[in-house]
Amino acid sequence: MKRFLKNNGFLICMLAGMAAGCVVGLVKPEAAELLAPLGTVFTNLMFCVVVPMVFCSIASAIANMQSMQRAGKIMGVTIASFGATALVAAVIMYGVVRVVPIVTGSYEMMAQEVSQPLGMGDLIVNFFTKPDFLELWSRKAILPLIVAATIFGFGVQMSGGPETMTAKFLQDLTNCIMKTIKIITYYAPIGFFGFFANLVAQYGPTLIGDYGRTLVIYYIVSLAYMVVFFPIYARIGGGKGAVRIMLKNLFKPAAVSFGTCSSVATIPANMEAAEDTGISRDVSNIVLPLGATMHMDGSAMAAITKVAFLFGIFGMEFTDGRAIPAILVAVVSSVAMSGIPGGGGTGELALCTLFFPDQLAIAYPFALALGNLVDPPATMVNAAGDYVVSFLVERFVDGKDWLQKQLRS
Repeated sequence: MKRFLKNNGFLICMLAGMAAGCVVGLVKPEAAELLAPLGTVFTNLMFCVVVPMVFCSIASAIANMQSMQRAGKIMGVTIASFGATALVAAVIMYGVVRVVPIVTGSYEMMAQEVSQPLGMGDLIVNFFTKPDFLELWSRKAILPLIVAATIFGFGVQMSGGPETMTAKFLQDLTNCIMKTIKIITYYAPIGFFGFFANLVAQYGPTLIGDYGRTLVIYYIVSLAYMVVFFPIYARIGGGKGAVRIMLKNLFKPAAVSFGTCSSVATIPANMEAAEDTGISRDVSNIVLPLGATMHMDGSAMAAITKVAFLFGIFGMEFTDGRAIPAILVAVVSSVAMSGIPGGGGTGELALCTLFFPDQLAIAYPFALALGNLVDPPATMVNAAGDYVVSFLVERFVDGKDWLQKQLRS
């Protein structure tokens, strides 16, 4: 029980704050309006610190690489596999939310607040750039800021990388900012209490029902993805007999990841499963630690779920044209941003700024709340999937009959 509370205590507090806010909004709507500033304080605090966090964390991660030449056979195949499976997961979730709408209520006031969506050309321009340097330092320019931070990080890397004073400064500043965010996060349950009390007071039980519907859909799709696609990946990677061995060793990593909500905490269980399977040490020693920060199929599905939910809340249609940049950001945020401090929150903010730049005060808290609620199954898909992807990497590194050789030995 102590371990459970330690691993899930904050999530429980978040849920308690949201639930209490919903109750107050339903029972005392007139009082709920007075609680709205509690939520505004939280979003303002996060917005003020997230911009320097994004720039410093990404630039620092690149600047402090030991070498620019991170490729190599294992590394290249690993990252390609992560991106491919994340893309599959995102496309599947998009198909599901198009067939089964996750928002059924009507939120006319929110829909009226949304400006006309940008065209594809404008989306591409805004994805990469801003016309003025000062415009980069805004919560509405997170995607261009990420591009700028990446370029700057490589500039530091070319000037000496980890040995430069700039790289050390960025690393130290990133650590300090992350501690600051941790302090602000302690206030999140109170902020969510005020935020949801005000929303439920305005929109009633419909909002609660749509949240519940969204969670049910996500949990079902996550489980279905594991049941259907994990065996497919294992069969492609290991050939005959791979599915049976994968399923035999999958339970422990899945249970650990679901219980701890931590991909890093699942590394030992994944290492044990890989060793019992016969996956070579040089493959598992790269794939599994790297996967703990970069392999995020569950997070990719969660990103699409959040966008679909927000589109429904704001009365917009999640069309194929809008799906392309959403899936792109989902894959990038799950594979690339997850490797940096605060990467999950950065991905959520990137999605919100791309589609709802003028409604961040509403969209971002919604995305954060959904992110916390779907965290257990998302982490299970992420972390247990690290073990499954090692089958694919092993095949391309040691040949398609690597498992059969292990079984014969």
